[in-house]
Amino acid sequence: MTSTAETGAITGTPDKDYNLIWYVEACLDNALRLENYIQDAERDKDTEVVELFRKAQADSRKGADLGKQLLRRRLQES
Repeated sequence: MTSTAETGAITGTPDKDYNLIWYVEACLDNALRLENYIQDAERDKDTEVVELFRKAQADSRKGADLGKQLLRRRLQES
């Protein structure tokens, strides 16, 4: 969501914090979604796709962890 008007007046959360919260949620959602895709690939015995999705899932988890750390630090500072 790109907007030049909203800076937290409506939501009570500054855009940069809201965007960080969204990023963490998107990473976590992606990790969950990939679990279904991994199971599908495992069922089809497609190890290449399983490996790809496991790597992507690990990246999503890492992104979520980094985002949570940053968000935690920023919320403690405010």
